[in-house]
Amino acid sequence: MDLSLERPEGYLYVRRVAAHGITLIDRELTSSFLLAPDRAIENWPVTAVETLDAGHVEALLAMNPELVVLGTGARQAFPAAAFMAGFLRRNIGIEVMDNAAAARTYNLLADEGRRVVAAFILRPG
Repeated sequence: MDLSLERPEGYLYVRRVAAHGITLIDRELTSSFLLAPDRAIENWPVTAVETLDAGHVEALLAMNPELVVLGTGARQAFPAAAFMAGFLRRNIGIEVMDNAAAARTYNLLADEGRRVVAAFILRPG
């Protein structure tokens, strides 16, 4: 069966997730980053979910999300309650999952035209 690749237009998308990097369209990123349909912020200074705190919330809120998807690496791990509360107090949903699931979820929501912001944690390798 022949398959054709349809590239989404109009938003930034994740093409591939690997152990030490994520390919954003055609560029591999190897450090943590934030992603919205209209922009990416590279070198987000987070290398482990355990280091997330209320101060990291502002960088995500500055991207005007209606929903935040947090990719925590190869495995799902939950951040501190203070980090999660920073979104919930503002009625912004947050979902926590591994990077592969976060990429699939982000792509689906961005394709639907939702204002989703994804944060991907990549450990230095």
